[in-house]
Amino acid sequence: MRKFLLAAALFVAAPAFAGDLPRNYNNPQVYRNLFNWTGFYAGVHGGWGWGDANNSDISGYALGAQLGYNYQMVSGLTFGVEADLTITGIDGAAAGGIFTADYIGTLRGRLGYAFDRVLVYATGGLAYAGGDLRVAGLSNDQDHFGYALGFGIEGMIASNVSARLEYIYTDFGSRTYQTVGGPVSVGFNSSLLRAGVNYRF
Repeated sequence: MRKFLLAAALFVAAPAFAGDLPRNYNNPQVYRNLFNWTGFYAGVHGGWGWGDANNSDISGYALGAQLGYNYQMVSGLTFGVEADLTITGIDGAAAGGIFTADYIGTLRGRLGYAFDRVLVYATGGLAYAGGDLRVAGLSNDQDHFGYALGFGIEGMIASNVSARLEYIYTDFGSRTYQTVGGPVSVGFNSSLLRAGVNYRF
């Protein structure tokens, strides 16, 4: 009789204990995404850039900052938008003088997939840059506009801090620079390989 009463008590209490278990505990899709990338973030980056201006090689350092927002779905698919500005020392002999890309900025969408604390993504959007052409000691500045494409990987290294490595390709249309020898049309592209750190709000 005692064994029967004990078994009955356990049978009645079991649903109550079960109610305390996490919902969807056995759902592998939810379990795989314990960390959620949704939210705003800001950070800094640095790296190296190279490319060509009027078919002449240019290269130099790249240092900047970024600001963005991610939205992660339950499946792990992640959408985002990011703006960045990179100050560069990318330069080289081109168009009869020295061409320098003083800065490169982008406004891009991001599409990726989150493996819990690791996010892989592709990105693309608009790009703008400030160019400078110095000929015979005199320089002229122009603004360039184009597009940006790239990809990257990002991982959480602390509760609100992530580190990333990414590649961004930019291509800009030609602009006319005024020089002592007359107007010169200059177009350029760049590849940026950069590492960065973000803080998530």
